[in-house]
Amino acid sequence: MSGYLITIATIIVINAIVVCGLNVIVGYAGQISLGHAAFFGIGAYSAALLATKAGLSFWGALPLVVIISGLVGLLLGLPSLRVKDDFLAITTIGINFIVEAIFLYIPFFGGALGIGGIPRIFLFGLKLKGLSFFLLCLFFLAVTMVVCWWFTRCWSGLACFALREDEQAAASMGISPVRFKLLAFVAGTAMAGLAGALYAHYMRFISATDFSFPVSISLLSILVLGGMGKLWAPLLGAIILGVLPELFRPLVDYRMLFYTAILLLMIRFQPSGLLGDESLARKVLARFVPGGVK
Repeated sequence: MSGYLITIATIIVINAIVVCGLNVIVGYAGQISLGHAAFFGIGAYSAALLATKAGLSFWGALPLVVIISGLVGLLLGLPSLRVKDDFLAITTIGINFIVEAIFLYIPFFGGALGIGGIPRIFLFGLKLKGLSFFLLCLFFLAVTMVVCWWFTRCWSGLACFALREDEQAAASMGISPVRFKLLAFVAGTAMAGLAGALYAHYMRFISATDFSFPVSISLLSILVLGGMGKLWAPLLGAIILGVLPELFRPLVDYRMLFYTAILLLMIRFQPSGLLGDESLARKVLARFVPGGVK
């Protein structure tokens, strides 16, 4: 594989991990989240600071990055539970802008200059870059998808599904909306933190604009395209929206217009996504995947 293809594939896999976390929040728990890039950035900045200022390796910092992202998700998720629908959407957008402003204007986080000099990842004394880094990201994507699959089978996942379908009916059956919404929010933001750590060590330089509101829209577009609540949706959406912009590179300045058009078309003609229950793609893939596509 050429370096160009490996780079594109690595970014696709990292985006798929981020969207897996978004899928837990939006697809499984039925919450609105239009600022998921903020938690992607929290993971990236946590990993970068722990590596450059605390001197920790990727492996030593990774558990801390996941915990920090999950805790921040818990703290920011609490006020989000007090609002619903349009107000919740506005709140999550505000979270994205606030986190981006903190990264941009506080010198501790590098300010407008960002954070550079992030070291590469070493595994058994070997420096991971190119194909080896891509395989590492692929491993973490597999782990993330296994966790998501397990979540759909456990009691917590089933409770989130019940809340997504009818919150009042689920609450009347003894399912706590606060408890399980926060659980989904923490799990989703922790996955975003993991992806952020991989992104920081891959790019070796990050800035606040890497995690701005348009990035959140891109992540949501990936999920909507694949199909909210479907296990394989993040990977399918990330591949399509990762490859198409490269094929139409001359139109890169219109990427956000492209993502917006995809969202509108999917909402109008295929609201359940490419892997939705009635989609053509789901019927075709069901012929090749044992047990169907979840």
